[in-house]
Order: sequence, then structure tokens, then C-alpha cells
Amino acid sequence: MTRGRHEGSGARGANGRGRGGGPAAGVRGFRRRDRHGRGVRGPMAWPNVPAMRSRSDAFDDHVLDAVERIERRTPAGISDVEFAVELVPPSDPAPWEDRQVPLSRLFPAQAGLPARIVLYRRPVESRVADPRDLPAVVNDIVVEQLASALGVDPVDLDPGYRPEDED
Repeated sequence: MTRGRHEGSGARGANGRGRGGGPAAGVRGFRRRDRHGRGVRGPMAWPNVPAMRSRSDAFDDHVLDAVERIERRTPAGISDVEFAVELVPPSDPAPWEDRQVPLSRLFPAQAGLPARIVLYRRPVESRVADPRDLPAVVNDIVVEQLASALGVDPVDLDPGYRPEDED
């Protein structure tokens, strides 16, 4: 009996299902990305490159920068206030709140819990026409809410602060 041309040529792997006898070799459509022996593909940009940072991470950094700026100017510190970032506000506003979408909320201190300032990332980002203005808007929101929590004038926390109506 003569063998066919492909019968013993090694076209099938060790498991008899085709080339590359690895664990995923039997799965149709699976291709390893180590083509031509040059190694597995890496990310398009490295983790420390701004292209790899998410918008959420960048927004968190803007909030932290604003808080740090205020902490440097405030001798007493702001350790009794917590800051948080959420994606969107809850869908049911409190009865005393406007029907507008809030950019942030201040939850006053009560029953041993510190005051909490929550910034809502998506509404803030949607109100900014130019992404380069986002750090300034975040700074203004943090200054306004923190001034309200501490019972001081916003200009005392940030001398460069100017309310929108004074433009």
C-alpha cells in the first residue's frame, strides 16, 4: 500500500487536529500572535504614556491635584473632609435640589462621619467645551464645595478663584 502525499508529512500536530499541537490548536479561528518567531505582540503604548490612561484616571488626578493645591494653602488642613468621584449622580434628586444634573454634592458631617464631597465625572466632562479646561473646572468645583463645607469664602481657599457670574 502506498502512502498519499500528505499522509505522513507532519501537516498534523501531536493531537491530530492540525498544526501547532498547543492547547488551543483544536479551536477554529484561533491564531497565535507570535508570528514569524518575533515574540508576542505588546501594547500599542506603554503604561506610563498618557495614551494608556483612562479618562477616569485623568479625572481622578485632576481632583487630587485640586485638593493638594488647597491643602498647601490651608494651614489648618482639610483632613476632616473626604473626596469621592462617581460616574453619574443618582437618578432621583433630593426634593430640595434643582432638576438640573448636579456636577457635585456635599454631604455634611453627621454622627461621627466626616463631610464628603462627591464629584460626578460624566456631567462635569459634558459641560466642558474644551478638554484642556477640565482641570480648571474641577478646581473650581472642589473650591466651591470645600468652601461650603468649611463655611469660608472660596477666595480664601483659592485666591485665583472667580465665580462664573463675574466674567
